[in-house]
Amino acid sequence: MSDKKVVVFDYGFGNVRSAERALARVGADVEITRDFDRAMNADGLLVPGVGAFAACMRGLRDARGDWVVDRRLSGGRPVMGICVGMQILFARGIEHGVEAEGLDEWPGTVEPLQADVVPHMGWNTVDAPAGSQLFAGLDADARYYFVHSYAVRDWRLETHNPLIESPKVTWSTHGEPFVAAVENGALWATQFHPEKSGDAGAQLLTNWIGTL
Repeated sequence: MSDKKVVVFDYGFGNVRSAERALARVGADVEITRDFDRAMNADGLLVPGVGAFAACMRGLRDARGDWVVDRRLSGGRPVMGICVGMQILFARGIEHGVEAEGLDEWPGTVEPLQADVVPHMGWNTVDAPAGSQLFAGLDADARYYFVHSYAVRDWRLETHNPLIESPKVTWSTHGEPFVAAVENGALWATQFHPEKSGDAGAQLLTNWIGTL
């Protein structure tokens, strides 16, 4: 068992038990909670998410999860978002014509995927950038499990200060390219479900825990 404490934030909109099992499998000391202090003091915070963007944001705010994420990142403390837990990190989401504000950690809009078959459900490859820590040790043809109808199709954040490392953005394609993962300092996220992605997902979670 790792000495790294990971809190899976339970705000009512995530597959928390699957995330707990996957993290425990790779050696993390895992707790499911919405307790503010426990979430703040953990080595890593994982924010899952399933369902509609606007509903997830309401649930997160009701549980003070927006404050937890903001305060942790202000102190450089690791946070990882999964699926809609990644989407809500962007500025806004548009679903069924309804626009909702996100956490605005990154600029960008979560929009409907333009593809012949939606939702994008099943296994797919990704195109990770050179130097990615999240995908370290993983083959380029490794596959990850996606279930989503919405995504960010345009990455807008650029870093021009040579003293600040630019975010590493991973892409995948379903009908069109979309953001599949981001590594940005203490904030990492994946559109796919690592907890449902078998050995590849386990390696990815191991990589994250190794940075805590």
